[in-house]
Amino acid sequence: MRIKEVLKENGYTQQMLADKMNVSLSAVKQMVSAESLTTSTLEKIATALNVPMWQLFASKEEVQGEPADPNTITCPKCGTKFKMEE
Repeated sequence: MRIKEVLKENGYTQQMLADKMNVSLSAVKQMVSAESLTTSTLEKIATALNVPMWQLFASKEEVQGEPADPNTITCPKCGTKFKMEE
């Protein structure tokens, strides 16, 4: 999940998110560092940040609409792009 990145990209702090969600800062810190969250919690975060929920998972390039090359894959660990050949 990219909650920290989405916060930064949109100029929000964790405290601002906590205020918008009516939860404590420590609750937001736990959410940001969690391995997984419920769909309900993700919806609340997305609503508070005014973004669609998928943006909490998509890369910055995907959010900005960088055209995807169907013959290219991106390594999920390092972000390196590889061209696939037939």
